[in-house]
Amino acid sequence: MAKDFTSQRVVDGYDQHIRQLIPGYEVVHQQIKALLKTYMPYKAHLLIVGCGTGYELGYLLQAFPNWQFTAIDVSSTMLDKAKTFIHALGEDQRVNFVLGDISHLNDDVYFDAVLSILVTHFIPFEQKYNFLLATQKKLKQDGIFITFDLTQIITQNEKETLKHLCEINGLTPEQTAVMLKRLDHDFFPLSEERTYQLLRNVGFKDINRFTQILCYQGFIAQ
Repeated sequence: MAKDFTSQRVVDGYDQHIRQLIPGYEVVHQQIKALLKTYMPYKAHLLIVGCGTGYELGYLLQAFPNWQFTAIDVSSTMLDKAKTFIHALGEDQRVNFVLGDISHLNDDVYFDAVLSILVTHFIPFEQKYNFLLATQKKLKQDGIFITFDLTQIITQNEKETLKHLCEINGLTPEQTAVMLKRLDHDFFPLSEERTYQLLRNVGFKDINRFTQILCYQGFIAQ
């Protein structure tokens, strides 16, 4: 059964659970912050797709005091959690929160960067092209798209390795069994080759993988 991101219990436990579930979660976010420091202008407007509880948004607000952010999520429970977190930081005025998907954004607003972290693998295969095209169309001419997601798992050994690493991170054997079952039913992971192909097909020209941790890979596209 897919995670219910409208459940208050699931949302409240998300930040702890995701660190056990995703190898190198903190390191990935450190890399994203470094990429943004490299590619972004002094003043920038970023779109965060699937902002979740606001963790990502929070550290970016603190790291880049001259930037503006738009944060969207399809879960009202997640969005409310993010709003509460950002309000506690005193940064409400720099964030536009939107309940929904990219289609709910104003047509005349474009972004210096779009971040889709642990989101694209939830998009069904037949919808991925339109999703990625929508992100590309919301970028300014020199804007960048950063994505980090589960990619296609080919062998049983890859599954076993992921299982062992998640247990090292603190998941119980019972939790890893649930995780592996969810991988087969709730996710729509692309291969590395297919990821490059889709990003090229929607109009990105310069595409590079910036990180890989087992079966999770991150890409930056311009």
